[in-house]
Amino acid sequence: MNLQRVCLLGGAGFVGRHLIYRLAERGYRVRVPTRRRERHRDLMVLPDLELIEADIHDPKTLCRLFADCAAAVNLVGILNEKEHNGRGFYHVHVELAHKIAAACHKQNVKRLLHMSALNADARNGPSFYLRSKGQAEDFLHNTRDLHVTSFRPSVIFGPEDRFFNRFAKLLRLAPLLPLACPRARFAPVYVDDVARAFVHALQDRCSFGRRYDLCGPHTYTLSQLVEYTASVIGARRRVIGLSDFLSRCQARIFEYLPGKPFSWDNYQSLRVDSVCRGGFPFGIQPTPLEAAVPGYLTHKTSRSRYAAYRSHA
Repeated sequence: MNLQRVCLLGGAGFVGRHLIYRLAERGYRVRVPTRRRERHRDLMVLPDLELIEADIHDPKTLCRLFADCAAAVNLVGILNEKEHNGRGFYHVHVELAHKIAAACHKQNVKRLLHMSALNADARNGPSFYLRSKGQAEDFLHNTRDLHVTSFRPSVIFGPEDRFFNRFAKLLRLAPLLPLACPRARFAPVYVDDVARAFVHALQDRCSFGRRYDLCGPHTYTLSQLVEYTASVIGARRRVIGLSDFLSRCQARIFEYLPGKPFSWDNYQSLRVDSVCRGGFPFGIQPTPLEAAVPGYLTHKTSRSRYAAYRSHA
């Protein structure tokens, strides 16, 4: 049985929960820091899981978290910031990467798995999000004495995702949906396939220094994905694709709405298609969205929301 300890930053989030179960299957001990421990009490039933209330942005705390760990995993990221100048992205993506590298060095942690983003590019990324993701990725891969593997997924889907569930909610409420950037292309990847890739890479020396693009088996436009969502939930809705000019206007307006449902930075990110050129790594056959999305969009009770998690335990 594998008794190695892994510190999983962002482990209480969407991808992190699935990764926890996959690591537990392999016998890893998992340490998960969170700002609010009581919000994630459902995770406490898992064997060999430490759920610790902590601020991961504090360097001293981060060092304590990495003590006695064989590896660290960084899943932390944001899609929007409170500001409008990129500082929020830089703080969460780049500054945290520097703190993680320093803590790994102090605690002699040699192995790091890092969640980046498809099209992350420190210099040429069209958005703060993609540039900051690229900066963090490049910095970590250039850190001495640290064996880094990065993963760059397209949009990730699965129970509790922020993509199909969000559009499903909008479609249930509105008879008409004006859609910005309708021709933006995606290759949605299933969350459990992403988790499996992380676990495969953890002890695979051939993955040291590699950057893996993660995509599902098929490519769709944003308009096709929203129309598919409407069909799955049985909502007869009209989806109106906006021109580039109107998409820009929507981004500028929604940028200042509560919760930032769509921002200027989101619009800039959508200028680059989120698709892969190669196949899925480690011999994993990626799951088509049609095999998973109907199962969780059409059963939104509290019992069904946790069924997928319990099935992995």
